[in-house]
Amino acid sequence: MNQKKTATRHLTTLALGATLLLGGCASVNEMEGDPYDPLEPLNRVVYTFNDGLDKILIKPLAQGYQAITPQPVDRGVTNFFGNLADVGSAVNNLLQLKFGRAANDVGRVLVNSTVGIVGVMDVASNLDMPKSGEDFGQTLGTWGFGSGPYLVLPVLGPSSARDTVGLVADWYLDPVNYIEDDEVRWGVVALRVIDKRADLLGTSRILQQATWDPYAFVRDAYLQKRRSEVYDGNPPPEGVE
Repeated sequence: MNQKKTATRHLTTLALGATLLLGGCASVNEMEGDPYDPLEPLNRVVYTFNDGLDKILIKPLAQGYQAITPQPVDRGVTNFFGNLADVGSAVNNLLQLKFGRAANDVGRVLVNSTVGIVGVMDVASNLDMPKSGEDFGQTLGTWGFGSGPYLVLPVLGPSSARDTVGLVADWYLDPVNYIEDDEVRWGVVALRVIDKRADLLGTSRILQQATWDPYAFVRDAYLQKRRSEVYDGNPPPEGVE
């Protein structure tokens, strides 16, 4: 399965959904402010900083990477990092008592790390072992913790109070952080950031064309996406938890 195409289709659908949402609620937000974003003035400042950093540094690097990297190699890099992410996903599924999904994630890691050559090939998806993509922010949501206020983190981007706490646990579950050589570890981190940004180049073009307020677009899309993920794609109606 081509993860890049799948991710792009998912984000495109999410983006279009967020556009419709903004169309319906824009006037309310303008008058009263978004109740999920009480720190909006500060968040917009951080968003502007992140956007400038992306335009000056990260996006050009991603475009250069995409230009010189053959598609099979690019897909292999994406698959490799996806395989590492399945390790943390397995732990979080276990913490959520989703034992079947945890076993599936463990199976994915075993299959892709061996037959898939350290995850370069996503063999598991072709064997009907889908990714679940759980993280500790979702685990906290499953345990009943609300998302809290929306936050934009420097460099890291959209988050929430709950997801920011979750990032700490996710850091400890990330195999990359256990690489002892500092230069190698930071090199792998940089490659992951650039590869992920390259995968989202198409989505960023949609963002620029689809909305008059990119900040609100990203915020609402992020909050909808995270709510859907906490409820495994089947969230209850707004206000009913």
